[in-house]
Amino acid sequence: MLRITEIKLPLDHPEDALKLAILKKLQIKPEELTSYSIFKRSYDARKKTDIYLVYIVDVETSVENLLLAKFQTDSHVSITPDMSYQYVAKAPSNLKTRPIVIGMGPAGMFAGLMLAQMGFRPIILERGKAVRDRTADTFNFWKGRAAFNPESNAQFGEGGAGTFSDGKLYSQVKDPHHYGRKVLTEFVNAGASPEILYINKPHIGTLKLVGIVQNFRARIEALGGEIHFQSRVEAIDIDDRQARGVVLASGEYIASDRIVLAVGHSARDTFQMLYDRGVYIEAKPFSIGFRIEHPQPLIDRARFGDFAGHKILGAADYKLVHHCQNGRSVYSFCMCPGGLVVAATSEIGRVVTNGMSQYSRNERNANSGIVVGITPEDYPEHPLAGIDFQRRLESRAFELGGGTYAAPAQLVGDFLAHRSSRDLGKVQPSYAPNVHLCDLSESLPDYAIAAIREAIPAFNKQIKGFAMEDAMLTGVETRTSSPIRIKRNEKYQSLNTEGLFPTGEGAGYAGGILSAGIDGIKVAEAVALSLL
Repeated sequence: MLRITEIKLPLDHPEDALKLAILKKLQIKPEELTSYSIFKRSYDARKKTDIYLVYIVDVETSVENLLLAKFQTDSHVSITPDMSYQYVAKAPSNLKTRPIVIGMGPAGMFAGLMLAQMGFRPIILERGKAVRDRTADTFNFWKGRAAFNPESNAQFGEGGAGTFSDGKLYSQVKDPHHYGRKVLTEFVNAGASPEILYINKPHIGTLKLVGIVQNFRARIEALGGEIHFQSRVEAIDIDDRQARGVVLASGEYIASDRIVLAVGHSARDTFQMLYDRGVYIEAKPFSIGFRIEHPQPLIDRARFGDFAGHKILGAADYKLVHHCQNGRSVYSFCMCPGGLVVAATSEIGRVVTNGMSQYSRNERNANSGIVVGITPEDYPEHPLAGIDFQRRLESRAFELGGGTYAAPAQLVGDFLAHRSSRDLGKVQPSYAPNVHLCDLSESLPDYAIAAIREAIPAFNKQIKGFAMEDAMLTGVETRTSSPIRIKRNEKYQSLNTEGLFPTGEGAGYAGGILSAGIDGIKVAEAVALSLL
């Protein structure tokens, strides 16, 4: 097969335009074109008056060898790379150790699935509930119908934190072995739309993710894996720097010398346990800030001009960064077109925000995190000091919100003018259970507030209306990434604990569903090879 890149067509091109463009590019006859498929479709909106689609296509033709010779100096025509996945191992028939996977978020889910597909019959331990029960708990808390449950919420439970997000399936990680294609293919096999294989910036949406996660579970179980819910790991048994098993909160002991640690970025009690057990951990940078909401049509017009609302373009997103005079960088994080700001705490008496969207992305507001990068130099030198730093901000947000899990909020105009907000404007906040208007300058360190105040007008130059008076800021966003890294060696095992395989966001090796899934695959391969 041949791969052709950079085929540009109008947004509303005729159905046969892509085929004609292929024939024109290759200069072949229609009968010489056997078949073609779209590998990637994106759009170029740099000129709002001239937005067009950009295709990458894979082509099968009866004259391939002639074309390879003809286009050998053309960077837009090449042999289609082999992106099929090859398993690195098959479990031996006399397998003595069943690997344990702690956590059923994206990293744990893919590590478990891969191990099951290779015949290793993993045991997956998830501290939270099955995804539908967990979803009911989370939604009922948001709607004020149930108390907050620290073991079943937007962070903990089957599917992990990514379940209550936009379901984004794109990443900037380097992927020379095409693990990302394996991740996307498995999502399609589990019920996701095949379009995620080719559209630019694919996403699934929360409600669709619920059913897909259930299908992943069923496939793992059908392959001999086990999944245990409400099974929090209280301790990891480590003997002479070798993992030997786990102790559950119930007191049950499960022996295994291969343990995948996929606990997510909010398993603070687990981080403390690992540190107490002597597992090497170091602090890493993360970011803090607020969620910002604008009317989605404002973002659509700013990005697409007269093409706003076009069905192919959908709800517009953005990606922004500003380098501030005080040396900080402010950037947009986890942008959710047509989405909601959600309560994402995992601890009693603390407020945390995040963003999510359904597949349709048809809610009235766009939201994203507007966050400031911080480093371990911003808090005392201790591997777990970043957790304490996050907790202080989240506790302060709880206080500013009135102590009811309402989130502190402020209009952008008031924030920039250094005054407390008293009344809502045109932008109705989407955060549930509720928001409490206040002065957000009391919620973050002074350097972060100064940086965000400088960044918002700068972002307004890129997206007209970004600094609108009635746009909403809701605090606080603290779980942008893990505040720690559980370092591992070239065999993907902990630096000082053999048989312990840290993976995903919680271990500091991923940032989002796709990269966490990729990392889970890599760790599953490492576990499999270590058992041969």
